[in-house]
Amino acid sequence: MGKKYYTIGMAGHIDHGKTTLTKALTSVDTDRLKEEKERSISIEPGFAPLYNDAEMEISVVDVPGHERFIRQMIAGVAGIDLVVLVVAADEGVMPQTKEHLDILALLGITQGIVVLTKISKVEEELRDLALEEVIDELKGTVFEGATILMADSLSGEGVERLKQIVITTLKGMASKSVRGDFRLPIDQVFTVKGQGTVVRGTVFEGTLDTGEEIIILPQGIHTKAKQIQAHHRKESSVFAGQRAAINLSGVDYKEIKRGNVLVTSTHFTVTNTIDVCLKVLRAVNHPIKQRMPIVAHVGTSEVMGKLVFFDRNKVDSESDDILCQIRLNETIVAKRGDRFILRRPTPMETIGGGWIIQPNGGKYKFGEETIALLQSERHGSPQERVLRLVEQYKCVDEGFIIREASITHKDLRDILEGEDQWIVFSQSNVTHMKIVDECVNSIEHILRGFHEEFPLLLGINIGELKQSLKRYSGALVDFAIEQKHWKRNNGFLSLEEFIPHLPPEWEKRCNQLITLMEADGTQVKDMEKYFHQVGIPEKWQSDFYHFFIQEKKIVSLDDKKSYSYQVFLKTVEELKEKTGERFDIADAKAALGLSRKYLIPFLEKLDKDGLTLRTEGIRKWIGTSIKG
Repeated sequence: MGKKYYTIGMAGHIDHGKTTLTKALTSVDTDRLKEEKERSISIEPGFAPLYNDAEMEISVVDVPGHERFIRQMIAGVAGIDLVVLVVAADEGVMPQTKEHLDILALLGITQGIVVLTKISKVEEELRDLALEEVIDELKGTVFEGATILMADSLSGEGVERLKQIVITTLKGMASKSVRGDFRLPIDQVFTVKGQGTVVRGTVFEGTLDTGEEIIILPQGIHTKAKQIQAHHRKESSVFAGQRAAINLSGVDYKEIKRGNVLVTSTHFTVTNTIDVCLKVLRAVNHPIKQRMPIVAHVGTSEVMGKLVFFDRNKVDSESDDILCQIRLNETIVAKRGDRFILRRPTPMETIGGGWIIQPNGGKYKFGEETIALLQSERHGSPQERVLRLVEQYKCVDEGFIIREASITHKDLRDILEGEDQWIVFSQSNVTHMKIVDECVNSIEHILRGFHEEFPLLLGINIGELKQSLKRYSGALVDFAIEQKHWKRNNGFLSLEEFIPHLPPEWEKRCNQLITLMEADGTQVKDMEKYFHQVGIPEKWQSDFYHFFIQEKKIVSLDDKKSYSYQVFLKTVEELKEKTGERFDIADAKAALGLSRKYLIPFLEKLDKDGLTLRTEGIRKWIGTSIKG
């Protein structure tokens, strides 16, 4: 197994010690801005490396705790695997503690550790009261039953234990998938003198290599990863779950902003209408109305829009999921399963969140028909979800399917064994026969086009064919090739019925060229003179030359002279008849009457093709095949 990468988030109320605890864990002060230093509060998410060995790397994101910086908090926790909820023992659970808990739950973050900090400031009795309060507040939340620790960042008490529990917990968790297409939502953009534009973010999925082509969405700006860093270390690649800084080539930093997304594939959806499954918080202070303005947070993006219901006009407080739509004022990058947070722009409050069931929302009518459609999108059978993944990625491993389609291993086995159209390759890669047929048709199309453009060649190099079919894995292309009776010839592939041939418009001149060479016998001119004599342009000469060799029309003596195949064959037979088992240059010259200009290349061709073996000036006949 490869190395795993994780990011944990420090969340909690302002001044409860998140940044100090992060520093105690990592020796890094994540408050880097001048204003943060002056005011002793975090304004932007801060990042630091926590742990790194051969098996795993863990990064920390310290998010702002002040209510005015909730937008930065949401951007910071996007993509984290585990949260450390920080509660000061001298203050207990505060408003932002609760809001952070709500946001984390809505984002689908279920793994958490609670830390009571500043324990040196309170008596043991108050610590116990604070602990009881935390336990009570966690009841009914996804963090009920979470590990609760006590720590003091200044004295170091409990810090090492916290670190070890984080490491142990993450070792038991699956890491983000490196199999999907690369995606990094940007949370910071800046410029470095002499380097240019740099963006930072947590890699949601996939991998990126230095020098690889990148697309910045939703703008569609094409660039390259000029340099990659992870916590100030220069890296050749970066992987899902890892914090990364990417130095972009030829892009002005003013063209990019937080919320944009780096990808390496064109498969990602850019949209301004998303169908969603929404959960509204119970503690909402104001009614939620049809088409009310909202602020949507998806990944690291923050976009204004409106909320559209299809089965109601108002929500006061709701515990059940609501199937609805968000229409945004700007485009975002989204995919099924992405989490989002909704906030009211004024008065500002978090009203709910959930997950995206369809990133390409349509225009629907109010009523039960639309709700039924959204229910179908929301649930979909496990087989439909697996097929959707295979249609997108063409060939995926079983672990990736289980995570992305939200199904169990048993579900997947039932699907694969229940229909013979599913195909499983080595290393548990899965595809479907419809994808194989699609690949076969693509190969057929490429071969026909190649034969039309290059009728002289045996076929297309299989390596080049796979490069043209990058959207399919190499194993899938090999499997598809085996499905039809195509011809293989020394690493080249062609249609079964294809025979290399001269283009009709040049056939007469080429035949004339061979006739001229045969007439000249062993006293041939340079090949370019024959081409010139019959009027074949220079741009075609190399292709025709190799075709003549391939089809045994000529035999190349050196880079300038060739014999017609029949003349070469006749000359070899003549030399055999007029010499014994062994002969030297003088014997060959007497037998054939050739000058050294022709004789030496001819004899060396015999050696090269294994017809003769030369030892100290004497040649011995040893073979019979002519290689051309």
